[in-house]
Amino acid sequence: MLVIILHFTLVPLEGDVLLRFIIGAIFIIIGLGIFLLGADLGVVPIGHQMGRSIAKSNKVWIVGVLGFILGFLITVAEPDLQILAKQVETVSNGALSSWLIVIVVSIGVGIMVAFGLLRILFSKKLNHFFLIAYLFIFVLAFGVSESFLAISVDASGATTGAMTTPFILALGYGVSQLKGGAQSEEDSFGMVGLASAGPIFMVMLLSRFAPNAGQGGVEMVFETATGILTPFLENIPHIMKESLWSLLPLTLLFLLFNRFVFKLKKRKTARILKGLVYTYFGLSLFLIGVNAGFMDAGRVIGQALASMEKTWILPLVGFLLGMVVVLAEPAVYVLTEQVEEVTSGHIKKNMILITLSIGIALAVLLSMLRIMTPSLKLWHMLLPGFALAIFLSFKVPPLFVGIAFDSGGVASGPMTATFVMAFAQGAALAIPTADVMIDGFGVIAMIAMMPIVSIQILGYFYQRKQNRLEGE
Repeated sequence: MLVIILHFTLVPLEGDVLLRFIIGAIFIIIGLGIFLLGADLGVVPIGHQMGRSIAKSNKVWIVGVLGFILGFLITVAEPDLQILAKQVETVSNGALSSWLIVIVVSIGVGIMVAFGLLRILFSKKLNHFFLIAYLFIFVLAFGVSESFLAISVDASGATTGAMTTPFILALGYGVSQLKGGAQSEEDSFGMVGLASAGPIFMVMLLSRFAPNAGQGGVEMVFETATGILTPFLENIPHIMKESLWSLLPLTLLFLLFNRFVFKLKKRKTARILKGLVYTYFGLSLFLIGVNAGFMDAGRVIGQALASMEKTWILPLVGFLLGMVVVLAEPAVYVLTEQVEEVTSGHIKKNMILITLSIGIALAVLLSMLRIMTPSLKLWHMLLPGFALAIFLSFKVPPLFVGIAFDSGGVASGPMTATFVMAFAQGAALAIPTADVMIDGFGVIAMIAMMPIVSIQILGYFYQRKQNRLEGE
């Protein structure tokens, strides 16, 4: 709706671009519905079963090894990461191959998933883990180039997308519910947030071995697709293939575990496999709509708005875009549903959605201001932002800490990795003082950070309200 309004007011789009956007929106709506149904029937139950099986082993090395393998495999299959990795390969003129980025990031996620599962089993406090992880990241950040900093934090956000988030959420939930105890509700969250920290330090470590690979200053040329149906027809084969590769490792792992560990009844097994088929087609439709219909529209709009004399229009539209983009993220709905379920309805999903919407709106606004202002650097916002997030983690209920860090991961999904990043790159192309290689990245990082702060602020006021009610 926002794009249509912009078309009739500020940025008239060419007929082909507008029609592709509308067709893409239809694909996204249908795909999102099918995907969510499939995730509920297939991906989430697999995560629960995996979590319970890992917890039953009661052996540290099994928990650690299986946690790493599951985290690695599900991340290799994440479509959002594939999109970002290809963009990084283009930015670095091939010095950083897309597969190198995928492997390095997946190792980081695997490490943090293993630590996250061990944390639940040993009942360690979540905020302590985040404090240690981000102190390590802050130390590594010194000496890292601006471009590598942007890539590392963007990789963190892109990692937790449509495939990884439902699975990791369910994995943590399965372990915490089997373990039981007073902290089971709190332990259900935080796994996605921990997984998001892994890619940051792994890409920063990579920068030590390839310090010049991610430098800016390379001229980037984006080609706008032509025709209406042709881009969709061209995207269908490779996206269907990518979606198949996305689900294949998880499917094979489920079949293997079901044969030797789960031993589920045929009816339940068939239901899960049916869910995986739904997930496949839903994810494919969603990604076809995003790639064929949304990318060009986002880049054209960003470039046109940044070229206007009234400079305040770009951040204002960025704010509005941030408010609505979260509503199109599949993983957001998976998280909010689980929040409402785990808290027995005490924390409403609409409350989380509104808070996320405001936080992401501010994130995109600040990202546009960074692109427009040469002296404003990405670390000027990320450093105090994450520092505030860690500080708040010691001031709010532990349940909100887990929800907040998980929200940062789920908010930066397919829509962010495509439309919003394209919008930012279009703006960077139009502003003479901006570098697309540096300023075109970083928006995913901002969108991943702001919900962590905003949800914890919500938790602070929620706690005050609860204390007041108890006092009365």
